This record gives sequence, C-alpha cells and structure tokens, in this order.
Amino acid sequence: MRSLLTLIIGLSCLVGTAQNINDVLRYSIEESQGTARFQAMGGAFGALGGDLSSLNVNPAGSSVFNYSQFTITGANYNRNNDALYGSSTLNSDLNDIEFSQAGGVFVFKSNASPWKKLAFALNYQLAENFDNEFVASGNTDQGIDNYFLNFAQGVPFGNLLLGDNEFVEEGYLRIGEQQGFGSQQAFLGYFGGLIDPVDEADEAGTAYVSNALYSNVNQSYRQTTNGYNNKFTLNFSGQYQNSLNIGASVNFHSVLYERLTLLDESGYDTDSPIQFATFDNFLRTQGEGFSFSVGAIARLNESIRIGGSYQSPTWYRLTDDTSQRINSDLADDDISFIDFNIVNLFEEYRIQTPGKITGSAALVFGKDGLLSFDYGYQDFTEAELRPTTDPSFAQENQFIADQLGIVNSYRFGGEYRIDSVSLRGGYRIEESPYEDDTIMGDLEGFSGGIGIDFGGSRLDLAFSRTEQDINELFFDSGATNSAMVNRTNTNVIVSYTLKF
Repeated sequence: MRSLLTLIIGLSCLVGTAQNINDVLRYSIEESQGTARFQAMGGAFGALGGDLSSLNVNPAGSSVFNYSQFTITGANYNRNNDALYGSSTLNSDLNDIEFSQAGGVFVFKSNASPWKKLAFALNYQLAENFDNEFVASGNTDQGIDNYFLNFAQGVPFGNLLLGDNEFVEEGYLRIGEQQGFGSQQAFLGYFGGLIDPVDEADEAGTAYVSNALYSNVNQSYRQTTNGYNNKFTLNFSGQYQNSLNIGASVNFHSVLYERLTLLDESGYDTDSPIQFATFDNFLRTQGEGFSFSVGAIARLNESIRIGGSYQSPTWYRLTDDTSQRINSDLADDDISFIDFNIVNLFEEYRIQTPGKITGSAALVFGKDGLLSFDYGYQDFTEAELRPTTDPSFAQENQFIADQLGIVNSYRFGGEYRIDSVSLRGGYRIEESPYEDDTIMGDLEGFSGGIGIDFGGSRLDLAFSRTEQDINELFFDSGATNSAMVNRTNTNVIVSYTLKF
C-alpha cells in the first residue's frame, strides 16, 4: 500500500524548473537524416530539390519533381563512443534499425498557365534519433558528495527534516514541490548518508560537510538515451515558367526523450565512514513542436541553379518527469523507498530554437550528373527557454547567450550518372554551437551511395559517417565531472521510390 501511495503522490507533484542549456541544444540540433539519395550527397539539396528530404532544406524543391512519387526509407544506426575519463578510455557500441522516412509528392502540370507545375507533398522524417550510450570509468578527486554539498550549502537544516509520521519518499516529494530542485537534492544527500549538517542540533544552520574521506575515488558512469524527434511536413510549391520555383512548408514535431544515468563510486580512504555510494537518475521528456519554412530556387541557365530558404525557429512545448535513487553505507534505512516509482512532474515549459538561413548553388551537367553546395547560418544566441519572465529561465537564457554563438554549416554533394546507375558522394562540416569548442567540437562527415533507376521505381543505398568530440557532463548542474567522448555515427540507409 505504501508504494502505491507514493506513486500517486509523485505523479501529482509539480517541482521547480531544472531545464538548462543542454535541453535547448538537444532540440536545436537536428541530424542530417532523410532519403538515401539525400544523405549520400551530404544533404546539399538547397538548389536542387527533387527529393522529399530536400524539403527540409528548401521547400521550393517539391515542384522540381517531374512526376508524382512515393519514397520510403529505413536505416541502420551505429553509435560508437570512446569515452576518456581520468586516464581510462572505454568504448561502447550501439546498433539500431529505424524506419526513418516516408512521404509522397503529387505533381500537377499545366500548359495553359505560366505556372507550369504545382506540387503538394507530405513527408515524415526522423529528425533526430536519440538512441545512444556511453560508459566512463576512472579516478577523480571530485566525488559525488560535491554534487550534494553544492545544493545543500545555504539551505536551513530544518527544511530537510521529515514531518511527524512522514515517510522519507513523501518528504522527498514535498520538498521538491515546496522548495524546489536544489533543496530536494540536498535532502537526497542527507538521507543518502553522503552529507551531514555541521551541527545537527541547529535546525537553522546552513553549513554542511561530507561524510566521505578520500584523495581520489573511482567512479563508474553509464548514460543511456532513447527516443526520437519525429518531423511531419506539409508542403506546397509551384514552378513559374521554367525559371523559378517557390514553396512553403509547415512542420510538426513529436518528441520523446529518455535518459538513464547510473553512477557507482568507491575507492575511499580506509577510515572513511562511507566505502561505497550509488546515485541513479531517470529523465523523460515529451512534447510537440511547430515550425515553418519558405524558399525559392532559380534557374539562371541550363546549368546553373541557385537557391535560398529561411527556416523559422521551432517552438516546442515540453514536459519533464524525473526519478532518482541513492544508496551508501550511511544511507537511511528507508532510502530504498525513493526509487524510479517516485516521479516528479515538472510544469510545462517551452523552447525556441534558432532560425536558419540557407544559401545554395548547383551545377547541372545535363543527364550526366551534378555538383551542389549549401551554406547554412544559425545564431544560437537566439535560442531560449520560455516563459522568459521566469527568473530562473531569464538567468539561464543569459548563460545561453554568453556560451553559444554563430554556427556555420557547409555541405557539398555530387552525382554522376551512367545510364540507369547513379554514383553519389558528399561531405559536410558543421561548426560547434559553443564559443568554446572544447565543450563540443565541430561535426565533420562524409557520405557515399549508389542508386539504380528501374524506370517506374528506384532503389537507393547510402553510407554516412560523422565524427564529433563532446565533453559530456555527468550531471546538468551541481558537479563538474565529465568525460570527453569521441562520438562516431555510422548510418547505412536504403530507400525505395515508386513513381506514378
């Protein structure tokens, strides 16, 4: 009966905000996903169109199609992470197969109007696949006690005590609801045995000390993430005479993100009251988003095309829920009742991602092939948490503006056709959104692929590989422990297109 009661209390609890720059970046950066042809050419389709995934770069591209068609795509995702922590490097490898794209375009031609073609398109695309994992293990002089001390200092000890006949899990939820995230973490540290007040007889006291003695400790950390950012696009465009295509799209996002972190700590001094500690966290985020885009493609002559597009910010409405558990030698006897069944619900919040401007150019060599280039510009200082009137969000938004900067992206693609066979290649580089690129490095990738046209249908195969260094913090706030992760993503993509 007790576990059922705490579950109900947990699900009805609203706690203070803990959203930060990591949440903003998670939904502001989208992978280069889409059809096999799109990915094989590095996503450089802003001046080309004629591919359903190109609508994410330039919505004018749907009226480049000569025929109505339907495309479906599946992909194998391989995530390979080398995590350096202390002096140790651990490798983790994850494979995942996803249905990543499906859509169709309907083309209507006219010889009686200067608008030679009108096109309407519907497309689903996996904008971001959150499935990933890395493991880090090594020695550090920053034990997990520092995380709890950071939140506890300044909190009156009396605020952390249980009320009459109050269960420990009820106290955990009550403090989160009434006092906020920081005091809730201080409560965990105290009842988890890692910290104590300097004077337990003084309920007004605000100073705390660690129960762990060490010069260095060994930490083992695992982070597993799952989920998706699905993107549904409604598109309309038209071709005016033979020289200009213009179009617009509206995009609807569906988000699910789950993150599990597990931390084990040992290696304390032999006279330390604590000899082991564990601290685990689970986060689930769900929500929706909306954006729009407009663009144009101009044919300057038979060979040269240029394109330009604007993608609005994406406006997300999200909710978080979190669960935690902790243990140590000195933990309260009832600490196991605080587990992943005890859920904190956060109030709905909003994220605005930065808009993006893309300029493109392409050289088309008749039926023999083409070369294409896209340049993208995003100002990440414009990303923000909302409502901006929330004091904690206002402070975090200022931090975002100070830490982030301009992101320039460059994409190159080429295609060479031999009868019904097309050979493709691509290269792209996206600059780090951070002013300090030691936090997150530039992303660099290359790709290649082949397509076979059967007349009424086409089969495309692509290979894509990207690499990036990311300094992964173990906790979003309260501790500086982090591992430098070299992240290599390798995708194998297959698309089938049916023409009408």
